[in-house]
Amino acid sequence: MKRFLYSFALALILAGCHGGTPLYKEADRPAEERADDLLKRMTVDEKLGQLLCPLGWPMYDKVSADSVTISDAYRDFIQNAHGGMLWAVFRADPWTRKTLETGLDPTLAAKAYNALQRYAMDSTRLGIPIILAEEAPHGHMAIGTTVFPTSIGLASTWDPGLVEEVGRIIGTELQAQGATIGYGPVIDLAREPRWSRVEETYGEDVYLTSQMASAMVRGTSSKGVISTLKHFVAYGVPEGGHNGNPSIIGMRDLQENVLPTFKSAIDAGALSVMTSYNSLDGIPTTCNKDLLTGVLRNEWGFNGFVVSDLESIDGLARDHKVAASNQEAGELSLNAGVDVDLGANCFALLKESVEKGRVSKSVLDRAVKRVLVRKFEAGLFDNPYVDESAAAGLVRTPEHVEAAAQAARESVVLLKNDGVLPLTKGMTVALIGPNADNQYNQLGDYTAPQAEDHVVTMREGLEAKGINVHYVKGCAIRDEEHSSIAQALIATMLSDVAVVVVGGSSARDFRTRYIDTGAAVVDGESVSDMEAGEGFDRASLDLLGLQNDLLKAVRSVGRPVVVVYVEGRPLDKKWASEKADALLTMWYPGSEGGTALADVLFGDYNPAGRLPVSVPRDAGQLPVYYNKKNPVGHDYVEMPAAPLYPFGFGLSYTTFEYSDLTVSGRVPEVDVTVQVKNTGSRDGDEVVQLYVIDPLASTVRPRKQLRAFARIFVKAGETQPVTLHLGPDAFSLVDAAGATVTERGDFILQVGASSEDIRLTETITY
Repeated sequence: MKRFLYSFALALILAGCHGGTPLYKEADRPAEERADDLLKRMTVDEKLGQLLCPLGWPMYDKVSADSVTISDAYRDFIQNAHGGMLWAVFRADPWTRKTLETGLDPTLAAKAYNALQRYAMDSTRLGIPIILAEEAPHGHMAIGTTVFPTSIGLASTWDPGLVEEVGRIIGTELQAQGATIGYGPVIDLAREPRWSRVEETYGEDVYLTSQMASAMVRGTSSKGVISTLKHFVAYGVPEGGHNGNPSIIGMRDLQENVLPTFKSAIDAGALSVMTSYNSLDGIPTTCNKDLLTGVLRNEWGFNGFVVSDLESIDGLARDHKVAASNQEAGELSLNAGVDVDLGANCFALLKESVEKGRVSKSVLDRAVKRVLVRKFEAGLFDNPYVDESAAAGLVRTPEHVEAAAQAARESVVLLKNDGVLPLTKGMTVALIGPNADNQYNQLGDYTAPQAEDHVVTMREGLEAKGINVHYVKGCAIRDEEHSSIAQALIATMLSDVAVVVVGGSSARDFRTRYIDTGAAVVDGESVSDMEAGEGFDRASLDLLGLQNDLLKAVRSVGRPVVVVYVEGRPLDKKWASEKADALLTMWYPGSEGGTALADVLFGDYNPAGRLPVSVPRDAGQLPVYYNKKNPVGHDYVEMPAAPLYPFGFGLSYTTFEYSDLTVSGRVPEVDVTVQVKNTGSRDGDEVVQLYVIDPLASTVRPRKQLRAFARIFVKAGETQPVTLHLGPDAFSLVDAAGATVTERGDFILQVGASSEDIRLTETITY
């Protein structure tokens, strides 16, 4: 009888495991339960396959203009590697060799996704769906999408509400084509402007970056997209400005200025974090267990998944020399807390490592479960396909294009104006410079090719207003052999004003060579304009090529000169700050940059962008960020120590007066209210900034620290009250024992229009 009961019970268990509908396929079950059930059914090979994320663009074949199918490479990935994730299936750029002709428009992208998904679910033992990750720092990096200003431009808006809307649009466009993961935002601090990736960041400040990153995550998450935060951690301050070099930063600085950006974005809903190529104090971040498990998991309770940067696991052996092989590199990373191998070269080698115990089964299952839970929560098991007929109508809609234009308008920073701006529409304009009529130079890195009629250049923006324009390129960004400076002089003589658009470029072209990670190779033969973007670190911040010669030549004519920088890092502006009649920066303003510039130049939009980074006078000053720790440095022999333009700086076509600062509440919860009056003749936005100074503390404090801000609209002659809230983080510090505390004493509150333009001050005591 006992044997019968045992056999009956065993039969019931087996029936539960193998008969009927498996638990993991029951849509009403919690994601955690479904993942646990699926894990029990998977082999080691199938589990490892879920942790692989290779390049995605070889996984489809474009058959015709309206037909696409899966490739043999994809069949091999699913059947032999048991793959579970792909990166950048829809990416198009010179590295991928995908062009407007060979790449996928939104409809074809949706068709490709459905084909990939159908094969993964219908042609495998367990029917585990694929999940697609796409680059999306300032728009989905795919053909036909909306291209917003790069992140440094979005940060210049000081408008989290706008950035959240941008995130919603990016999330909509990703989901429409089948992507569930968006790589971005990039939240490295940009304290090293020689570094090639400044354009991808939100600037030099922890608070501004945290606000912008959280807004972007809220936006994309609202559309069901998993945001991948880049790059964990301290990647933006590499030694010598070299991309991927060691970052020399103290643990207290890390805790106070770097880690909070990630914590705030995770609290806002980010479910993925990407490691970085650098090392900290001798430990590569891609195998730093103290950070990846200790901080992320144990301290913060992060329950998403960690993905390596592309081939950063390989880099443990190849670059950092801390592993003897890719297999050992994979062991180090997986054991440290990395869950997904972007590049898929190392985790695929770990079956033996699991069998021999160098990677425990529990560590493997932990990583796999983190990925599976996200797939279940995203609905990929239950509703795996997208509507192919709807994709085109959800991407780059008129509303999305207008949002890109508004983001570009708000990102414009007016640095100098001797009264020449705004221009009058009856003027004849000499529009000159390498970035005056160049589509790709205004889009920035991580941008796919776009149809010509999808990008409004500076020239097209002015001409759309009916402005009489004499356009001459003048010179290129880097070329020193060819120019049309003589023609630029003639155009200036024939015009009322010269607008000279100079700067840099992150525009990749098909002559550029790339390494496996996608970073460009810098040499004199393969690169045209590109002087910024991943891999293009600079030794100086000078304008390259003949651009300075062009500026000086145009100035010599005697007409008013407006200089506009389109750039990815704060390039040298000394000459323009002294000689130009007006000076603006747009960073890389995206597809609607021309519309934005025309609106600002002719007064249809009153600029209110503010600098998210300090603009140095010279590379020899670096680093030059505003919130350095005490003591205040003295001037150099050759120049002041202060930047040319400080953090938070930006002008307007109107003026604002601050008054009546009042403080309510008590530390650590304080509200600060000020009255802001528009004392000029034009309506406009003002960015009210609140800085906190801790004048006496147990550890060395920053000179000042941004702790709140608000971008407000005030009509001419009117007064607007602004209330800014300060919470515990505004007053806390990391003490000598490593604890976060708020110490007793005075705090100085400064309210103003930039980090150096302080209008009102109040001291409070805790």
